[in-house]
Amino acid sequence: MTDLSPAASAAAVGTTGVKLPGTTPAKTPRGYTPGLAAVNFGVYLALLTPVLVSMAFKVQHISATTEEATANLGLILGVGALFALIANPLAGRLSDRTTSRWGMRRPWILGGALVGLGGFALIGAATSVWVVLAAWCLVQAAMNAVLAAANATLPDQVPALSRGKVSGIIGLTTPLGILGGNFLVNFLSDDFARFVVPAAIATVLAVLFVLVLKDRRLTAKPAQRFTVGQFFGSFVFNPVKHPDFGWTWLTKFLVMFGYAGIATFLPFYLTEKFGLDEQGAIGIILIANLASMAAMAVSGPIGGILSDKIGKRRPFVAIAGVIMVIGLVILAFAPDITTLIIAQAIIGLGAGSFLSVDLALATQVLPNPDDTAKDLGVLNIANALPQSIAPAIAPGIIALGATTALGGYTVYYLFGAVVALAGAVLVYRIKGVK
Repeated sequence: MTDLSPAASAAAVGTTGVKLPGTTPAKTPRGYTPGLAAVNFGVYLALLTPVLVSMAFKVQHISATTEEATANLGLILGVGALFALIANPLAGRLSDRTTSRWGMRRPWILGGALVGLGGFALIGAATSVWVVLAAWCLVQAAMNAVLAAANATLPDQVPALSRGKVSGIIGLTTPLGILGGNFLVNFLSDDFARFVVPAAIATVLAVLFVLVLKDRRLTAKPAQRFTVGQFFGSFVFNPVKHPDFGWTWLTKFLVMFGYAGIATFLPFYLTEKFGLDEQGAIGIILIANLASMAAMAVSGPIGGILSDKIGKRRPFVAIAGVIMVIGLVILAFAPDITTLIIAQAIIGLGAGSFLSVDLALATQVLPNPDDTAKDLGVLNIANALPQSIAPAIAPGIIALGATTALGGYTVYYLFGAVVALAGAVLVYRIKGVK
């Protein structure tokens, strides 16, 4: 699964460890910002539409039972998220070392988009869970390569004093991609179209960005060879030497764990608990995401502004985590669709504030100011890893919960609430920030 957090965007648009030749232009090239926003929107449209809606129904169509579909969905999304976790930083680092005459980033952007489109077509046509799994891993690797290479152009193309504005615009592409995908799926009735149409849009937008981009060229290969040890070593930190950074990582991991598994199994929750058919569930997911994104759009800026004004981070992170916990508990016991939508809005309210203030907190506990990109990459693992673990263990928790009076999905969402609450509490182990 693609990392959805502001920290992911911050790391993606920062330097990636190799000092590039040449200088950053004094002015952002014309067409660059809308082009970068468009390619980000396309990637999120292509990747998050399956994660939030279409993959659950695809797996359901090729599975014998609901229980089998739940297990298969967890396996596919969990393994795929691991490929995303590895591919994003790896592609970014490799693009820094690419000496193609077409530029450093463009081959990765265009190549990744075309490979991803082929993978989405394979998923849409597949009749086997194992084919879907293999194709989804290919898609995650390819589309995260697009994302990494595209966002790595920002320090190449934009003056330092203008990067905050551009990054803010790029940050809007995640909720827009989610809403666009939910809206689009309402008009697509078969599996093939649900996967290929968003991917085709992403490919077109990637091609347009490649045409606009005045890509930097690396004329000579870096003197130092890039080894596997160097790659993995760049994402290691010492939690004993830097305890505040370690507690920040753990807090982020736990809260994101509680948040990561919500959307993935919502289609099954709607069809099983509320008896909705496939098209009805898609419509409710769209409304729920609209409510969640609207709440995030309000709480994110407010939380960040108040945190700056008061000069404290930990209380805002803790309160945001508790708000998410409340939303998860309401979701777990939702008696009707209206309550479920309200629960999603409450979760979004907490998530918006958490993601904005948590990033500000994280920047104050980075171990080494000279390794900002590397350390943000470490924090990205805390965002992305739960998106692999949560779907992987969800089928077991749901199956266990089904044997109780509460029911499988109720137990699953309550488990997420407990984990997120632990993260909200542990933020106070961070001593170097108020």
